[in-house]
Amino acid sequence: MAAASQNIVKRVAKICPELVPTLAVKGVPASSAVLHRSLKSAPPHVVSAKGKHLTFSDGRTILDSTCGAAVACIGSNNERVKKAMVEQIDKFAYCNSMFFGHEIGEKLADELIDGTGGAMSKAYIMCSGSEAMESSMKMARQYFMELSPQEPKRINFIAREGSYHGTTLGSLSMSGHVARRSLFLDMLLPNIYRVSACNPYRGMSEGQTTEEYIAQLADELDQKFQELGPNTVCAFVAEPIVGATLGCVPAPPGYFKAMRKVCDKYGALLILDEVMSGMGRCGSLHAWQQEGVVPDIQTLAKGLGGGYAPMAGMLINHRVADSLKNGSGSFSHGHTYQGHPVGCAAALEVQRIIREENLIENVRNQGALLEARLRYYLDDHPHVGNIRGKGLFWGIEFVMDKQTKEPFPRSEDIANKTHLIGFKDFGISLYPGMGTKDGILGDHVLLAPAYTSTGEEIEEIASRTRDTIFQVFKSIGTSTGV
Repeated sequence: MAAASQNIVKRVAKICPELVPTLAVKGVPASSAVLHRSLKSAPPHVVSAKGKHLTFSDGRTILDSTCGAAVACIGSNNERVKKAMVEQIDKFAYCNSMFFGHEIGEKLADELIDGTGGAMSKAYIMCSGSEAMESSMKMARQYFMELSPQEPKRINFIAREGSYHGTTLGSLSMSGHVARRSLFLDMLLPNIYRVSACNPYRGMSEGQTTEEYIAQLADELDQKFQELGPNTVCAFVAEPIVGATLGCVPAPPGYFKAMRKVCDKYGALLILDEVMSGMGRCGSLHAWQQEGVVPDIQTLAKGLGGGYAPMAGMLINHRVADSLKNGSGSFSHGHTYQGHPVGCAAALEVQRIIREENLIENVRNQGALLEARLRYYLDDHPHVGNIRGKGLFWGIEFVMDKQTKEPFPRSEDIANKTHLIGFKDFGISLYPGMGTKDGILGDHVLLAPAYTSTGEEIEEIASRTRDTIFQVFKSIGTSTGV
């Protein structure tokens, strides 16, 4: 195992450049006490932000078409959110959740549960998506230990290839992205198994119908349960829309109903990871509300606090909550900053703004416009293989050849080039991703505009994205499609 892991690490290191784009900016010190994402050069420093724009220390202003990492969903510098945070700080900023509760946390939990139409039962609030996945894994295990009789053999999880569930060891173990896992392979949990990603663009055979493809994936999941032993599996874990690693790949209608049916057949839980795709991003408050299924456990994060505070959450349904209530009466887990009052105040106000200003309808409307403009500008480009997404969550996958879907060599660094050229030449921030095809090869960029975006801003995002992509392929000497 160790030798195999070392070979994978060497292969990834050889063909993959930095996974983080480098944006050196004049005036930023090359030496810093901060352990930045990259130590090769200094990142540009943001000095202010307003709405959808970021201003940097060198004076330039750029249009943030991705809300950072799909986080700043209502834009920056919102007066209502700032006021709510200050009001909470003036009352108290922290209390120990081991002993104390608070009203602002109760209100946030009510807001979140109400948003599920009562399908979910309890909310558990913390600080990051990785924490939310770790919590979900432990909750799934505890659920089976709260039953009478207990089911102690249930220690395994089934996740998907090409997935991303976090960066801590447990959540990284759940993830299926080869490059992100490679360095730590020998440290990752051994009880997590994988089935194929649901990626129609790369997974469907020629002539295969959507129904046949879903049946194939359901059969694969069923066989994995049988291979492991049905009574050993805690849960099947999946992202309703695979974000960073595959580039906004939604499942076709009916997929999650089929997966839910397999889970129910064997008594396992369904965990849906909505850290990136949830909280309105895809045109419904929760992505699963478009899928016709209700998860047993759900993670959420980025759009929860909108970037005003580091916020994440886990929601559990009545089945799971009742098992705890009727059993030990407590979740065997906890965080120092769990349910942080100021973070809860920020998240509550963000969620109220989304609801009161009817922003999810705007996500649907502007998302339809964004899709239409991207397809108009880029569908015929010889190196744009696929445009996919939902709501205001869209991915553009690049290929050398549209017929074969062959990706570019890693040395071309297409995704990072797109990010860099967009930033430097066209004043737009795009979210690059690598390993789209197999965890190593393949390039894409994400677009995740703010829920408050106007039609004019969507047009600006689409046209700047088009200009950036044309310039990228012009810079490497390929056809631009013009």
